[in-house]
Amino acid sequence: MFRELHRDQSGVTSIEYALLGVLIAVAILLAVKSVGTSVSDLYQKIASAVTA
Repeated sequence: MFRELHRDQSGVTSIEYALLGVLIAVAILLAVKSVGTSVSDLYQKIASAVTA
């Protein structure tokens, strides 16, 4: 029974693609968060300069 299960490769590719998709999604979220923080800081500096 375990030998058959070990040889069965169906679904492995789908799992690999799912893991790759999750990795890409996490990378995108981290990049967007980083860029968003930088843009927010920039707008705060501009707003401070305009009101001063």
